[in-house]
Amino acid sequence: MKVVILDAYTANPGDLSWDGMKEYADITVYDRTPHDEAEIIRRIGDADVVYTNKTPISAAVIGACPNVKMISVLATGYNVVDCAAARQRGVTVCNVPAYGTSAVAQYTFALLLELCHRIGHHDRLVHDGVWTA
Repeated sequence: MKVVILDAYTANPGDLSWDGMKEYADITVYDRTPHDEAEIIRRIGDADVVYTNKTPISAAVIGACPNVKMISVLATGYNVVDCAAARQRGVTVCNVPAYGTSAVAQYTFALLLELCHRIGHHDRLVHDGVWTA
């Protein structure tokens, strides 16, 4: 099975390794892919599985890559994929449903604490030198 990761940098800026996947598939990893359909098609080539994050997968790309069986978005949504075209060709589209769940909860509590204690406001006063006023 051939796997292509089109914009690996968005999910892994260098602190992780894709090597664990190499046990299961022939993997080609691109840190970034330009939003140029010809280049996207060239990079996908005859891959069976495509991972993307921000690189758009249009109907033209899906049509030009007949081996693709699955497109996986390395995020919560899948708005970068023409799902109708994928469905028409029998290509499975999926995402990472629990991506960022703990970060969302953490951010929610951080915002609640900011609303209650106005940390940002006090930080600005200190940096502006007017805290004592």
